[in-house]
Amino acid sequence: MSVRPIDAPDHEALNRLHRQVGWPERSPAGWRWLEANPARLALGAPAGWVVADEDDNAVAMLGNFIQRFRYGVQDHFGATGFSIIVPPSQKGASRPLIRTFLKQPRLFARYTFNANARSAPLYGLFDMKPWPAQTHGLKLTWITDRLACAQGRGLRLLLGRTSAETAARLGERLMNGRVFRQTPLMLPAGVTMLRDLSDASPYADFWRRLSQEDRLLADRSPEILRWRLADPDLTLPPVMLACVRDSRIVGMAMAQMTKTSLIEPPYLDIVDLIALETAPEAIALLTQALIDNARALGAAKVRLQVVTPRLLAQLGDLAKTARREGGWGHCHAIINDPALAAAWAPTPFDGDYGICSRTPPMPKTLAAAAVTRPTLGGRVSKA
Repeated sequence: MSVRPIDAPDHEALNRLHRQVGWPERSPAGWRWLEANPARLALGAPAGWVVADEDDNAVAMLGNFIQRFRYGVQDHFGATGFSIIVPPSQKGASRPLIRTFLKQPRLFARYTFNANARSAPLYGLFDMKPWPAQTHGLKLTWITDRLACAQGRGLRLLLGRTSAETAARLGERLMNGRVFRQTPLMLPAGVTMLRDLSDASPYADFWRRLSQEDRLLADRSPEILRWRLADPDLTLPPVMLACVRDSRIVGMAMAQMTKTSLIEPPYLDIVDLIALETAPEAIALLTQALIDNARALGAAKVRLQVVTPRLLAQLGDLAKTARREGGWGHCHAIINDPALAAAWAPTPFDGDYGICSRTPPMPKTLAAAAVTRPTLGGRVSKA
């Protein structure tokens, strides 16, 4: 099998692969945005790899999401593999793709935090270990609309392991009008909407203080967040909250409305949740604010899909009210330096959730109107 880096002419074939498994496709602008990842460009890494047939057409793929990490004054780079798609006709192609991903140079870690139950056993064949050791199989969810969750569960039981083509014929189910209504949030004292991501903003000051702490952190600089939010395929901007003490930001949360599949109701996925070491109470406060507003936003549940012992401790009693889902090792990693592993307490931000999740489809009336929306930097972009 011939493995080569992804190239721009592959985008149509990559979308076809995504369509075959019912995963979200990207627009041409969306593929260009993903390839413009500042961390990937800084490292000079491929955007991913494909298995090519005799005509050099992409017939299987693995995406490569590079992130910059900060530990003290040093920068490190890590890579998460995403969108591993190998059709039955290409059986065995996952192995050369994963080996190529793991052989990348200049990385302190190669990992996935988003393996599904069927693919999870595969990673052990490549010496990727379940990690974090205590919580690699744990996901937390808080139900906010029991009826919608029950309807989604009923559809899954009714259809079983239906094909993506069958689901497409069935059409979009369990949407609701609240999702695109953009209901104003009801926030507790000390929590505000985070709108300013400029280089001289209070958020920039928060990132400066956060990055000076003695722990390994994925780059959350204003530059990186502005790039994340510029994804042209997002149908809704993330919900971004800040916890403020004495007029300074001490914690932040980012949550994205998602709709995992055609037959699932919308969910509110917590993509990032972090606070200064001096303000651990911000974690539970921000999470509770998201839970309290989720139903009004149209979400049937709130999900936190990457959990560490540190985060569980910071959630406190709120973690005890969550449903414990998962049950398989969805987090696997190879980390070269034990000291970096000990200093790293990842959130979903460190994985591929912010770039791979399926956002709710925009209603045709809104899409046709070419709605404009303000960005967090104060400029205006086409939705």
